[in-house]
Amino acid sequence: MRIVNATISLDELRRMAAGMFGDLVKAVVDVHRELIAVDAELHSDLEALLLDDGSKQESLWGINLYPEEPADAFVEFDSMINMRPSQGNRSRGVDNEGIRALILAIVGKRVTM
Repeated sequence: MRIVNATISLDELRRMAAGMFGDLVKAVVDVHRELIAVDAELHSDLEALLLDDGSKQESLWGINLYPEEPADAFVEFDSMINMRPSQGNRSRGVDNEGIRALILAIVGKRVTM
C-alpha cells in the first residue's frame, strides 16, 4: 500500500495491477487533501491507511484504476466504502457529479500518463 502525494506513473500502476488483480489497481481518493492511496486487496485497507494518516472518512472515495484502458475507461467508481446514506450516496458508485469530477481531477494530477 502506498499514499501518492506527488505522482505515480502509469507503468507503476501496470506493475501493481499485474502483481495483484491483473487488470486493475484499487485506490482511495481523499478529495479534501488531494491524495490517492493505491495497491491493496481491499478499498477498506486503503481507507484505513489514509485515516491513520489524518484523512477524514467523509472525504474518502473508493475507485478502481485500469492502467491498460483508454482515458475514458481508466477510472471506475465502484467500492463498498462509497455506500454512505448519511452523505446521500446510496450506491457503490459516486452519485454526486461534482465529487466524481473532483476525483477525476485529482487522479489526473497524481497519475502521469
